[in-house]
Amino acid sequence: MKRRSLFITIAGILGFIFLYAPIVSLVIFSFNKSRLVTVWGGFSTKWYGELLQDPQILGAAWISLQIAFISACLAIVIGTLAAFVLVRFKKFRTRTLLSGMITAPLVMPEVITGLSLLLLFVAMQGLIGWPVGRGITTIIISHATFGAAYAAVIIQSRLVDMDLSIEEAASDLGAKPIRVFFDITLPTITPALISGWLLAFTLSLDDLVIASFVSGPGSSTLPMVIFSKVRLGVTPEINALATIIILIVSLGVIVAALTMQKGNKQNVA
Repeated sequence: MKRRSLFITIAGILGFIFLYAPIVSLVIFSFNKSRLVTVWGGFSTKWYGELLQDPQILGAAWISLQIAFISACLAIVIGTLAAFVLVRFKKFRTRTLLSGMITAPLVMPEVITGLSLLLLFVAMQGLIGWPVGRGITTIIISHATFGAAYAAVIIQSRLVDMDLSIEEAASDLGAKPIRVFFDITLPTITPALISGWLLAFTLSLDDLVIASFVSGPGSSTLPMVIFSKVRLGVTPEINALATIIILIVSLGVIVAALTMQKGNKQNVA
């Protein structure tokens, strides 16, 4: 038993080192005074100042946030409708087809998804004249498309476990279906809506492949700008940007953990 626990401990330590050592080194070298990323030249925070003065990165970050916010909102609306249909309307002819179409983006390679969306937008422009070219609009549509698949799966799992007796009681008391949905169903699935929105937002903010296919001049997202800069060599500004992103994500995880812990204590009480 002792040997087994020692092996598990060592394996766990090595696993954490393998996962987090590159991140720690990136954070350390973001404070490197030298322009050479791998040569330590002393402690300095000047790269953070230069990062905040880089109009290309700031512009790309703003575009990415706009796209992620709008596409996540659209994904939640589409995902909620799809999940509601699959759970509450179990018998209709195209149910299997709809379920497969919702699941397909989860397993489809992003290259195939990006190429198919590009061909779709080109065909639509030729037929109806919209969208005109590729830009922010096409990226939003693309991100909402695959974000809705993830949101639908999360919301569907919550709807399946929902107690229908509450809705039935409200209907028996004279509440109309639309009132039942907004007063009972929607508040009940709110945690799933928040989870789906956050996942869709994160996926949109992180996407590089699909956005590369459907973007155009003046619509480069933050991952695209970072990738183009890294191809010429990693710079200290990119290390600083990555460190800021890591800090924001870490704060988000801490806040979520504290909120869940507080909620569990209230439930116990």
